[in-house]
Amino acid sequence: MSRALGALQDPGFRWFFLARTITMIGGSMSSIALAFAVLAIDNSPAALATVLTVFTVANVVFLVFGGVVADRLPRAAVIQSCYVLDILSVGAMVALLFSSNATVPLLAALSAVTGASTAFVMPAMQGIIPQLTTPAHLQQANAMLSFVRSATTIGGPIIAGVLVASAGPAWAMSVQIVGWLVAIVLLAMVRLPAPSPSDASFFRDLRTGWGEFWSRTWMWSICLAFMLLNAIHIGAWGVAGPFIAKNDPRLGIAGWGWVVSAEGAGILVMTLLLMWLPLRRPLRWGMLAVTALAIPLTMLGLYPHAALVAVAAFLAGAGVEIFNTGWNVTEMEQIPGDKLSRVASYDMLASFVAMPLGTLAFGWLIGRVDTTALLVGSAIVYAVVALGTMLIPSVWRMGRVEAASVTA
Repeated sequence: MSRALGALQDPGFRWFFLARTITMIGGSMSSIALAFAVLAIDNSPAALATVLTVFTVANVVFLVFGGVVADRLPRAAVIQSCYVLDILSVGAMVALLFSSNATVPLLAALSAVTGASTAFVMPAMQGIIPQLTTPAHLQQANAMLSFVRSATTIGGPIIAGVLVASAGPAWAMSVQIVGWLVAIVLLAMVRLPAPSPSDASFFRDLRTGWGEFWSRTWMWSICLAFMLLNAIHIGAWGVAGPFIAKNDPRLGIAGWGWVVSAEGAGILVMTLLLMWLPLRRPLRWGMLAVTALAIPLTMLGLYPHAALVAVAAFLAGAGVEIFNTGWNVTEMEQIPGDKLSRVASYDMLASFVAMPLGTLAFGWLIGRVDTTALLVGSAIVYAVVALGTMLIPSVWRMGRVEAASVTA
């Protein structure tokens, strides 16, 4: 057990882990609540797609700037500042929902604020983890964070579904506000040395990050693949899924909560395994495993029965976690720490940039084309693209730096 939880020996990581745990609990409920808050105002996939698209566009626009800021300033302070902004924007959503004054344009505008804030948080979090733990604990640290994320994904949607159905989405979103407040206090306990002052201009730092990103074939090739994979994922899963759940009794809103929770359960089981079992070829196994997401997409199109889709979602969650842990560990080992947030922001930008197109495309296609053909076809494309990345030598051969050092 000490090996699996070795990262908790590092005091800074302990405080960060606790803060991240609390925010993920609220976030797992708030995302579900926002989706059904939008559908309660306008029961159309286009309305939900609009809000998701605005969030993603704002996130994509500010990502590379967030990476530079996170490399220049103390990363814990960057995260705390963004949480304050999130409290204000989500608090405004809650007030609008409680007063029955919420509209889709207003929720979309406030989602843009949270999307921009998240663009600064994500690179900061990617860069801070190697600062808080040792290389030997890096895989365990990432697996532990994924464990909490999956655990909250299991319980959060179920609680959110009950809370939304009984009291309304505003109460579920309020939980996240409380979580951010507590996390701000906990992050104040993280003590890290200030980053070295940079004499370079802001845009020169951007170019340096781009050079680090583009010089690695394994990185840009997988990111290009995920431009399409994420567009399919957010469109087929994030837009088509809730819409089918609300309008098909075989799935239902409560059933969709169980499906999302099953996906989290798959992640949960896999994170437990990854705390013990090292990924010697993290990219090879990661891209093979992520292909499993094609299974629930196919089931959602062929026969959206809650139990069957939930089983498929469990397998997909396990596969996604293998990729996520393998990718994060590889990035943290291969990229210099003082450039990690910038490189991570380009990684996120490339991966997310097509997601707005995915939400808009699926929001437009649902109801205009045969849903079964749309989802099954999307699943086939997803599997082919994911497996195709394994033909790239650096993806196939990539190993762990720590494993190579031990062998030497």
